[in-house]
Amino acid sequence: MVDILGQAVDNYYRRNRRKKLWIHNRYGPKEEMPVATYFRDEDDMPDLEWAALERCHGKVLDIGAGAGSHALVLQERGIDVTALEISPLAAKVMLQRGVQKVVVTDIFNYRAGQYDTLLLLMNGIGLAGTIENLRTLLRHAKILLKPGGQLLFDSSDVAYLYEGDMPDEEYYGEIWYQYEYDGQKTEWFKWLYIDEATLLKIAAGEGWQAEVLIEDEFGQYLVRLNY
Repeated sequence: MVDILGQAVDNYYRRNRRKKLWIHNRYGPKEEMPVATYFRDEDDMPDLEWAALERCHGKVLDIGAGAGSHALVLQERGIDVTALEISPLAAKVMLQRGVQKVVVTDIFNYRAGQYDTLLLLMNGIGLAGTIENLRTLLRHAKILLKPGGQLLFDSSDVAYLYEGDMPDEEYYGEIWYQYEYDGQKTEWFKWLYIDEATLLKIAAGEGWQAEVLIEDEFGQYLVRLNY
């Protein structure tokens, strides 16, 4: 896949901010993804992300770290954090911004070391793409966690997108997306948004204990899993 997100992050960091990152979907018009979101300071992060960062402890693996904003906050707090990112260009930006430990790989292929906290913010759990791959990811996470470790992530219920006309052939939170930047497009890919009840059921089925830490009126929630 073309590293479009990485290009957008790299160009923004080098202050070429005229180009826009677009996200195409199959339920409505394309939407702009503000690249500045990946460069937020702690003060600009929502309460849900603050709550997640406050609960990080021990060795932390920040999965899908983007431009490294969450990793930098944790690093400044003296926490031993490793930023994992599939985009080589985004990883380069993280290093330039001062993130000390950066790994470039797919989380499903990563098996180096064990951690006290696995962190996936900005709906990072969505990288699973499908319900079935979420089960695979939860099994893989057990390999990466120390005994007593925790998995922290946020997601949201996107039922509102369908206005009551829910799809029959697949889970409604398996959303098709395509990035567009500077005249280039990625292939279509799935990103998972999972409602709270379905997540709790799947987590229990995979042997995890789940605690919903925060939920808001927009269907967004932060959850902690232990096993």
